[in-house]
Amino acid sequence: MATSRATGRALGPRLLTYVESKKNLAGSACGLVGVALTLTGVAGTYWPLVVAGLYGAGALVAPPEVPAPPVPPEPAEQLGFVREDFARLQEYVGEVDLPSEPAGVLTGLLDLYAAMLEPGWVAGVLAADPEAVHALTRAIRTDVPECVDTYNRTRWWTRLTAGGESPERHLERQLTLLREEAERMTADLRETEARRQQTHTTYLEGRRET
Repeated sequence: MATSRATGRALGPRLLTYVESKKNLAGSACGLVGVALTLTGVAGTYWPLVVAGLYGAGALVAPPEVPAPPVPPEPAEQLGFVREDFARLQEYVGEVDLPSEPAGVLTGLLDLYAAMLEPGWVAGVLAADPEAVHALTRAIRTDVPECVDTYNRTRWWTRLTAGGESPERHLERQLTLLREEAERMTADLRETEARRQQTHTTYLEGRRET
């Protein structure tokens, strides 16, 4: 009984979707032509086959349904997802044994990310800049994990084949570049907030003069 009810609930939305689809509308229109032919006596005794055939033909030639493009989340909503990814990133890198120099750079980088993502006015400024949200999302979800993963893989091979620049040096350089990017991002956000403050000051001064 419970399975039957669950199946019925699952079929309900699908049936409603098909009823409203272009295929059903086109098939129904052609089926009505078959009904008209039946009423005029053209279809004769084979009218059920005529109606069904015209319905099927109409449904077949109907253009396919074009799915609606996905609606991207608002920047403020996306920050919530980024915070979840950042928490997973912190947990992951906390389990990786890194040399002191790259570990220090990584700590500073993660501190910058945490400051930008902390709920409050700073996150509000960040959420108002979709490009900054995209850059931060890419760094947390892709760039930093890729740096650490590549270091781990390269370090393993280095144990077998010596020579070349050390994986630690590459990792430190990569993390330094990401930290410089994050510092530029925070500087841009700070500049945006300074311009907003200046705009408000100008507005207040203009209101005083009127």
